[in-house]
Amino acid sequence: MAESAPALTPQEAIIYLMVMTSASDGAINDAELRTIGRVVRSFPLFSEADETGLVQTAEACGKLMASDGGLHKVLVAAASALPQHLGETAYAAVVDVVTADEKLDVTEIRVLELIRDALKVPDDGAQAIERSARARHMTMDGVS
Repeated sequence: MAESAPALTPQEAIIYLMVMTSASDGAINDAELRTIGRVVRSFPLFSEADETGLVQTAEACGKLMASDGGLHKVLVAAASALPQHLGETAYAAVVDVVTADEKLDVTEIRVLELIRDALKVPDDGAQAIERSARARHMTMDGVS
């Protein structure tokens, strides 16, 4: 029996999207893991329970992603769980994670596009979020 997209809370949906984006380049590195933890600790919509269950939620996401059509299932489950007003919040969390390692490959860019489309994040909102992430990751030598 094929695993279907689970019903998620909005918080779980954002965690799933961060894990999926982080894993899209083939590996989840330490900078991305730290960023996922920071997002869960600092975004007001997350609670202490979300932080406590972070590893379990990430593992459940990994299991779903490994199933047939897993990427699509994560996108569907997340989009279904997130109210419209949290689309940009979720996209901001994902962009923070994907820019954490200061490298952005083609696969990650494509996953960002898929998430933006699934969550119906408008182009102007996505561009503002992406500019903000670049500004946060800027270094003294002007490299982001």
